[in-house]
Amino acid sequence: MQMLKSVKKFLVSEDGPTAVEYAVMLALIIVVCLTAITSVGTTTNTTFEGVATAL
Repeated sequence: MQMLKSVKKFLVSEDGPTAVEYAVMLALIIVVCLTAITSVGTTTNTTFEGVATAL
């Protein structure tokens, strides 16, 4: 009977789904940050190459 109560409590608890949602949000934030950093790096590299060519 105690095990059945524990299983029911686990299924009703929202701690698991909340942790998964935070993990998904963190993964999306990391992807956006990496994309932005790559874009800025490419633009900066192009600018420095232009300056090097001009010099």
